[in-house]
Amino acid sequence: MPLSEEESSKKSELAQLKTEIIERLSTLITTAFGLVAALAWNEAIKAIFAEVFGSPTELVPMLIYAITVTIIAVVATIWIGRTAKKLK
Repeated sequence: MPLSEEESSKKSELAQLKTEIIERLSTLITTAFGLVAALAWNEAIKAIFAEVFGSPTELVPMLIYAITVTIIAVVATIWIGRTAKKLK
């Protein structure tokens, strides 16, 4: 038996909702994994800076670390944005 227009519309809305939920969950999970990876790299980079510059509690190594990470983050963000723009 064919679906009425209203039933068809509801099915379409439900399918859109499911798709949106899956997309949002995918984004959240990807972001969570990114955070875990960032925290792991944070500790690794801190250890490298401690080896090179001494105690990680000193101000100069902490500033060098913060500036380096900020520069990398900005460059990566710009690169990802440009790449995403090209794909659209």
